[in-house]
Amino acid sequence: MAEQASINLGLEGVYFDESMICKVDGVEGKLYYRGYPIEALAEHSNFEEVSYLLLYGKLPTKPELESFSSLLSSNREIEPQVLEYIKTMAGKSHAMHVLRTAISMEASLDKQADEATPEANLLKSSRLIAKTGSIVAAIGRLSMGAKYVEPDKSLGHAENFLHMLQGEKPEPEKAKMLDLMMVLHAEHSSNASTFSTIVTGSTLSDLYSAAVSGIGTLKGPLHGGADERALKMLYDIGKPENTESYINGILSSKERVMGFGHRVYKTYDPRARIIKKYLTKIQSDSTEEVQNLASIALAAEKMMVERLGKSHNIWPNVDFFSGPVYRHIGIPIEIFTPLFAVSRMPGWCAHMLEYWGNNRLIRPLDYYKGPLDLKYVPIEQR
Repeated sequence: MAEQASINLGLEGVYFDESMICKVDGVEGKLYYRGYPIEALAEHSNFEEVSYLLLYGKLPTKPELESFSSLLSSNREIEPQVLEYIKTMAGKSHAMHVLRTAISMEASLDKQADEATPEANLLKSSRLIAKTGSIVAAIGRLSMGAKYVEPDKSLGHAENFLHMLQGEKPEPEKAKMLDLMMVLHAEHSSNASTFSTIVTGSTLSDLYSAAVSGIGTLKGPLHGGADERALKMLYDIGKPENTESYINGILSSKERVMGFGHRVYKTYDPRARIIKKYLTKIQSDSTEEVQNLASIALAAEKMMVERLGKSHNIWPNVDFFSGPVYRHIGIPIEIFTPLFAVSRMPGWCAHMLEYWGNNRLIRPLDYYKGPLDLKYVPIEQR
């Protein structure tokens, strides 16, 4: 009897483990971090507190949060060798290439890199969260030809990122908006980059190597690079009045409208719903460029929801609205994806720490369908 196999392309619908970190309800459009609804965290929390929640499994007390925030701020310094590399390569190579190599270099300079105790891995997680923010801000600033800005320990994580990127203390409203975006991107269950992080870590490799795997996976346009492509589409549309004809052209050619549809959500992405509120605000309170982008995005969203929402379960995802908000904050498009890595680092680390608690090497099967028992022909007779 022929061997039978059930194939789930892209591992769609396959559970590979249990987790206490994140719940993505694609039917109801709900997202939970450690049981807390994303809406509550977006309204009341901040990135440092969410990072603590993901890593430690509970909301911190005030002293615990102060201690954790201090730990992050004390680990923001970029090692001199790493900074020299960034200065050499920023603006000359894709920012994700620079980030990936910089994190690998940080690993080689961390004396605890191969120390596998839970305590060491928690400390390395805080270093990765802190240093990734500084590295990406440095990449962005040096890519613009500006002078490197040292991290400021007195600032919060989002504030310091903008300070290092833009060379001045940011407006509170924009720092708060970036903090929100980082909270919304901090975790999302076993997405592609998180899964690749876990695959690497399941070999009992080190936390830095696992994070580098996540960065490499995030670079792809179907994952972390999606918000860049969505924003480029808005720029291509040009004006709000061009939206309908442009979208109709994409749909008639059966191409994908970037920023719409999701592998898990079959309704409105709850993160996109939160960002939309801010998009409506900046539509009338930003630069002319950003106001135009916001108007185009809202026009496209209205059209797509009416056309394909309930009928085809194609709704806006978090990538669609992110671009105009980032541009309002002053984030260059070239570091959208690296900024995603800054935001997602707590989630990657949390999943890795959890998985190591009951580690099993990930080794799936693929179903072989080629020929067998072929006769080997010596090279002289071929």
